[in-house]
Amino acid sequence: MTTKLEYTPLDEINQIHARLHASFRAGKTKPIDARKENIVKFAYMIKDNVEALQDALTVDLGRPKLESSFLEINPLIKESVDVYKSVEKWAQPDKAPFSLNFAAMKPIVRKEPKGAVLIISPFNYPVWLALSPLIGAIAAGCTVVLKPSELTPATSALISSLIAKYFPSDVVTVVNGAVPETTRLLDLPWAHIMYTGGGNVGRIVATAAAKHLTPVTLELGGKSPVIVDPASDMKVAARRILWGKATNAGQTCVAPDYVIVPREGQDALVKELEVAYKEFYPQGAKSSDSYSRIISTGHWDRIKGMLDGTNGKVVLGGGTDADRDSKFIAPTVVKDVGADDVLMKSEIFGPILPILPVKDVDAAIEYVNANDHPLALYVFTKDSAFKSKGKFLFDNTQSGAAVANDLIIHIAVDGLPFGGVGPSGYGAHTSRFTFDTFTHFRSSIDSPGWLDLILGARFPPYTAAKAKKLSGLNPVTLPFPRPGAKAPSPWTKWATIMGLLGILSAALAKYNRK
Repeated sequence: MTTKLEYTPLDEINQIHARLHASFRAGKTKPIDARKENIVKFAYMIKDNVEALQDALTVDLGRPKLESSFLEINPLIKESVDVYKSVEKWAQPDKAPFSLNFAAMKPIVRKEPKGAVLIISPFNYPVWLALSPLIGAIAAGCTVVLKPSELTPATSALISSLIAKYFPSDVVTVVNGAVPETTRLLDLPWAHIMYTGGGNVGRIVATAAAKHLTPVTLELGGKSPVIVDPASDMKVAARRILWGKATNAGQTCVAPDYVIVPREGQDALVKELEVAYKEFYPQGAKSSDSYSRIISTGHWDRIKGMLDGTNGKVVLGGGTDADRDSKFIAPTVVKDVGADDVLMKSEIFGPILPILPVKDVDAAIEYVNANDHPLALYVFTKDSAFKSKGKFLFDNTQSGAAVANDLIIHIAVDGLPFGGVGPSGYGAHTSRFTFDTFTHFRSSIDSPGWLDLILGARFPPYTAAKAKKLSGLNPVTLPFPRPGAKAPSPWTKWATIMGLLGILSAALAKYNRK
């Protein structure tokens, strides 16, 4: 398997852009049959290459095959089946809510593909975060340029070869490269850009898109907290938290970044985390075939530097067996971490789990609200009193997702959007939400000539009689009382409806007499 990624020549990028725009304008990807055919190609592209995808992910990330199948490959197959079954229904026009004034115009909302779109995907889940948006884009009828991460050369090279094998180059094209190639792509006008990655680059993408007024979807991550109730089932909480932090060596955008727990629950949680660690990695994580590696030495240096700089107490794992050459850092738990600690300054994006002890759940809520909105907010509790606080927490905080008693798994739940809010991003994707992202919702009416018998009063010259007629069509009576006043009689609503019916009947009678 190749680990060398051939970058796309810069002078070809404009040609690729022009080719995809021309293909879209020619209507090649718009018919429903063409979309379904492309979805079928996609599904078999994944199904027939599962082992190759697993191997590439192992090469790039040291990823166990089970993790790759569970978190990236199998969800793509299921999503492609769901989209295939639903795309025809999704693409049908929606009728506007009934309005007596405008029903004759047959108002609908058309679902139309936006055009040639750009998808920029990251290194941490280089299959799912590249190809899940692609399913929605081709289902919406768009042509696509996919820019995978240069940090996962084996996976990106494989995706490039598979896309070229299964799709025409004027439907989907992969552009490989680093900053120069991405910059060239961002200099061009696109119908939509979807970017997944860090906030700093996300700002660059948004700024570049603004030059062309291009709509953007950003999925940016952030510091996702876990609030733990001291009365919760600590064994369940610890196993799930450690799994969420250790999966992909902590390089997951919705991984638990840190734990907040009332002070009296910290030691009990640490004890169960130690038990879970020994269960997950009986011989230690370094010799385990169930643990990934850090993506690069640069990222390893950053994470190791945070670990070396913490003022908290390392109670599990640590840097004693960290190995730069193999890019290994063990799952590590650090207790008694302060709010000003280096581990709390930025997203860790690695296998270090700081525990921030606080006075109570109110202090936890205050801390969460004082920081950027995360991509996910987690709470573990089974106590009814704490649950009411948990509901208060969800109602009075902002995050991309709000999850009780589990972690990460919500992104695989059918029908839920995946996306952030504020600093953790904007917009959403997966399945129907991706389809909607790459779809233009186009208002449409077909107004008959006879409607001027009703709406003719809109034309100049304006008169008092015309104003009265138009006012009758759009009554300004409010269906709700002023604050503190009694509700109006239901007969008022019926009188308004009967008045409108009278106007319509008179207009139709006049039309029929002509």
